[in-house]
Amino acid sequence: MYGVVTRNEEELSWAEFDRAFFETKDVTGRATEPVASAVNMISCFGDNAAAEGNPDVVPVSADGERATRERPYFDWDYVCPTHQEYRTGILEMIEDAAAANEDVRLDDVGFPRQEYCHCERCTRRFEASEFDDRQAWRTNVITEFVREARERVPGRLYMTLYPDPYPGHLERRSGIGVDALSEYVDEFVVPVYDMAYETTYWIEVIASGFEDRLPVPFSIELYAINIDVDNLIHAAEVAEAYGTAVLFGYEAGNARAAIRRRRAEERDGVSHGPDSDAGDDSET
Repeated sequence: MYGVVTRNEEELSWAEFDRAFFETKDVTGRATEPVASAVNMISCFGDNAAAEGNPDVVPVSADGERATRERPYFDWDYVCPTHQEYRTGILEMIEDAAAANEDVRLDDVGFPRQEYCHCERCTRRFEASEFDDRQAWRTNVITEFVREARERVPGRLYMTLYPDPYPGHLERRSGIGVDALSEYVDEFVVPVYDMAYETTYWIEVIASGFEDRLPVPFSIELYAINIDVDNLIHAAEVAEAYGTAVLFGYEAGNARAAIRRRRAEERDGVSHGPDSDAGDDSET
């Protein structure tokens, strides 16, 4: 099964895609009306515009460092998951998306990194909570947010995961407890992005780790912008051995070319199984 992730509504109906995700709100803060013809995808706690407009929403470390794209490792600005006004607004957006299409995908869920957040609001809430461990408290904050989102989504709830399947890493990094979240999430999506896909053994390493780690289905999302079609096909061959679906992000034309050629090769009887020469990239 193949799918697309796009900001362009006209690409949602292309016949090559078995499923489609429409980016209704992205990390810049840009938001558009949700559509009925795709799964609407919402960046929950990545939001440049919100952070620029209200510094109070930005998570801070114990050393007072703000989680913005001005700092190393951050490509966008983050919003603290305990900021109630912002959180309420995101839940309303999720509800609106579900009214257009009953399936919804949550993107950019979680705290920005392990050292966040130590704002006054988080410190006050942690100290007033039943938790003695701050990491466990953070995980509960995120689980409760996803539970509230689940209540607003009558169909399938998808959620993006940072591509680190090692046990305990997602919990420590972002407060994401996949076992607890699996009660509410129907399918996770793991973006495995590269600028070239000239080697692909690492896709198998990540995908097989998630296959062992996750108690619910997952899909793998590949980056499609300016990727050589042969390389994109090779990456898809590896990914589809593990994921429920292979999704292609942000260049539907390149994705369509890869899917057409992949299906043509299958009709011609080309083998791409894990034991075939075409699927063995251990020497690449």
